[in-house]
Amino acid sequence: MDDEGTQVKRDGSASDNQAALAASNSRDESVAGKPAVPESAASTALLERVLERGNLQRALKQVRQNKGAPGVDGMTVDELPKYLKEHWPALRAQLEAGAYQPQPVRRVEIPKPDGRTRLLGIPTVLDRFIQQAIAQVVGEQWEPHFHPHSYGFRPNRSAHEAVRQLQADVRSGKRWVVDLDLEAFFDTVNHDRLVVRLARHVPDKALLRLINRYLKAGVKVGAATQATTRGVPQGGPLSPVLANVVLDELDWELERRGHRFARYADDCNIVVGSTRAGERVSG
Repeated sequence: MDDEGTQVKRDGSASDNQAALAASNSRDESVAGKPAVPESAASTALLERVLERGNLQRALKQVRQNKGAPGVDGMTVDELPKYLKEHWPALRAQLEAGAYQPQPVRRVEIPKPDGRTRLLGIPTVLDRFIQQAIAQVVGEQWEPHFHPHSYGFRPNRSAHEAVRQLQADVRSGKRWVVDLDLEAFFDTVNHDRLVVRLARHVPDKALLRLINRYLKAGVKVGAATQATTRGVPQGGPLSPVLANVVLDELDWELERRGHRFARYADDCNIVVGSTRAGERVSG
């Protein structure tokens, strides 16, 4: 271990872990097979795509499939469809007007095998539904631009593929693996820098403002609500795509430097040909 969070090991491998809506207005109808909106036209259309009926139905289905515990308001996933039937028109109006305010996430600590804990923030089920709808559109916008060696939380990709790639690299002679621990990185992400990077392929100011509100929604710890001034919250449907946007910069920098690597979420392995090369990378 050359420094905290960076490890060099031989013959290593990558980690293998890791609506019933009232929105029935005809203007929400999506067209099956409709091509993605070009970025030149997306500056005024992305929030509308988030609020399209078809996108919302997909989001509701996914949130119900994921289940999960309630957030700070105590509402369960099973209660969400009825709530949306009664309140969606008003919620939609708030979202369109830029007036919607997400609730704080509920802090949950997940024990890790090494004795440490992983901090998660559990959004309310309503915010999980809205986040999921946003994540689907943001993911579609960014997907063509992500690095091919990024495997986490992307369509038709898996940790198994990342492992197979690294195994092939090891067989080719790159027998030393530098293991980058990126987990703590998410706690220090600058929100302004993230939003600027996100805007490269999400050029919709209204949608970016909504995402920024989710970043700064705060976290409920016991009876107190703490401000979130930096970091990417982990635990909601929007977290994985934002994490990939943040780490995409690292992916392309590794490519620029000529490194062979595979990344799955916050697990990133770089393969090199010697101990000295590994120490140079990790140092």
